[in-house]
Amino acid sequence: MALIVQKYGGTSVGDVDRIKNVARRAIAAKKAGHQVVVVVSAMSGETNRLLKLVNGISDRPNEREQDVVIATGEQVTIGLVSIAIAAQGARARSFMGHQCRIVTDSTFSKARIKHIDAEGIFASLKKGEIAVIAGFQGVDEEGNVTTLGRGGSDTTAVAIAAAIKADACEIYTDVDGVYTTDPNVCPRARKLDRVSYEEMMELASLGAKVLQIRSVEIAMKYRVPLWVKSSFSDDPGTLVCEEDKAMEDILVSGVALDRNEARVTVRDVPDQPGMAAKIFGALDAKAISVDLIVQNSPVNGKTNLTFTIGKADLVKTQDVMKKVARTLKAGPVEFDDQVAKVSIVGVGMRTHSGVAARMFKTLSTEGVNILAISTSEIRVSCLIAAKYAELAVRALHSEFGLDTRA
Repeated sequence: MALIVQKYGGTSVGDVDRIKNVARRAIAAKKAGHQVVVVVSAMSGETNRLLKLVNGISDRPNEREQDVVIATGEQVTIGLVSIAIAAQGARARSFMGHQCRIVTDSTFSKARIKHIDAEGIFASLKKGEIAVIAGFQGVDEEGNVTTLGRGGSDTTAVAIAAAIKADACEIYTDVDGVYTTDPNVCPRARKLDRVSYEEMMELASLGAKVLQIRSVEIAMKYRVPLWVKSSFSDDPGTLVCEEDKAMEDILVSGVALDRNEARVTVRDVPDQPGMAAKIFGALDAKAISVDLIVQNSPVNGKTNLTFTIGKADLVKTQDVMKKVARTLKAGPVEFDDQVAKVSIVGVGMRTHSGVAARMFKTLSTEGVNILAISTSEIRVSCLIAAKYAELAVRALHSEFGLDTRA
């Protein structure tokens, strides 16, 4: 008997028929002799609907109260899934974040899980029930409802799998695995049978929407076998696992595209020690994550500092940076949300040279100007104008042989 965590995203529970399908899958796993924990997202579109209600009242809502509102989407789903399981002859018990004690910090809308009290889950499984748990939500030490950010149900599922030492965590979505790039952008994209934790972390951080990055971080830390599958087929999906020699032989495993980038440029920053610390310290104080950073060489004691943030943080960043620029006696602050980040990822980059040069030459050949560059041991990212995003992805996908790989 295996202990399995199954996570179903919003499209998988998008209507009553799909919820019944989730119930059938969970029951089938239980009938196969497994203990089953199901983690679910809100029904497709429900979180956006709730956010629209919030934003209709305030364009800068209190984030604690916003979490109270949007956490209700998962509450509806766990009740419906549990009812569907019971209607099909099995036993189920639903758990909201506070009921199975998913304890987080107090960073509302972007909370991080601190620990999970799994006693209630084990008690439910011992009774022969399927435990149905609300993803995306938790509770802080003071009892406040918190949410984990977009894609947070993935993190909930993997964290629970780690906490209960599950044999596998299966992430069910509307795609049948992890692809070399987004098939909607490049029709020649191919499904990967396996991908390493490190590659998946890079892909997730760079815009691949299959898994949330924190879920992959937890899976890698606790060595949770992580499967990405479709809830609408029996395809075996993609296994996210530890790196092996065969993976190193492949130069580039995937091309990622992130359209959720905005560029911020602070002009005429005094070229003095501590300026960058003050700028990025102010952003950190508002829980604003920064990605690419470029600082120009100083001219006449002044320099320009450019960095990127997620578009969702653009309004907050505008407020912060205008105040910081005045304090530092810097020049104007410019904002550009018409940019995109294209990246190539592969553990094979560790042992092969010239990868970045090939990427830059390919973009140049297509007439794509590079606005900023960032690298890691297994990744090269370029910030480009948003209008060239799809062209860049398709060109890089072909350049590194991903179109034809079997």
